[in-house]
Amino acid sequence: MYDDFASVYDRLMDDYDYDAWSMHYLSLIRDEKGDLPARAAECACGTGSLTVRFARAGIAVTGVDLSAAMLRRAEEKARRWGVQVPFVRQDMRRLALTRRVGAVMCTCDGVNYLTEPRDVRAFFAAAYAALLPGGTLCFDCSSRHKLEETMGDSFFGEERDGLATLWQNRLNRETHVITMDVTFFVREEDGRYRRFREQHRQRAHSREEITAWLREAGFTHIRAYGEMRLDAPKEGDMRIHFAARKPASAPDRQEEFIS
Repeated sequence: MYDDFASVYDRLMDDYDYDAWSMHYLSLIRDEKGDLPARAAECACGTGSLTVRFARAGIAVTGVDLSAAMLRRAEEKARRWGVQVPFVRQDMRRLALTRRVGAVMCTCDGVNYLTEPRDVRAFFAAAYAALLPGGTLCFDCSSRHKLEETMGDSFFGEERDGLATLWQNRLNRETHVITMDVTFFVREEDGRYRRFREQHRQRAHSREEITAWLREAGFTHIRAYGEMRLDAPKEGDMRIHFAARKPASAPDRQEEFIS
């Protein structure tokens, strides 16, 4: 999964304002911690578009993703940007860092791709263990409104220069899981088009579920923010950002971490 998708991902995401998005994440962290951490990890980092910007902001950031193809693109991007970022192929549900960090981030729907509640809870527990006492977990989710009411059982088609996509969605309202069958047509150098297919599954977690799972993991000071805003979510928001804090009084158990 993602081998072919990695080759077109940045072209599909070229309308995202990564500068604004990275600044929003940095604002969330500052709002929680008062300053930026020396070290951080970004889970589900994909091709590293946000990772390189966090590194440019002066954070020693580690990029984590399960896709080797995505990480290869991220490494190329870091070289072009002139930043040093270690990229690690790892399942974020079992996040294990060599040093604990002041912030863990999970960007661009990474938590939505955890379609079983037990997987979200496992990630929150792993992130909690990877954080220094007083550290912050920040992540975003596509909202239930977006995945169920906007995308739902819908068909989308899009054509760009040399790239076309056909996107069929199927929603299970009982499990809140949306299955996205996507067919890509990519123009090759010889003018012919290559076709490949991907299936993606996301779950529309509710704000109440997320809050309960964070509390269960030990986080405090849990906040939900509206789409690219530092205020509460509104009903029509397509994306919600969350921030939660590991208590400063949490036991400093060094043996929990890789030395």
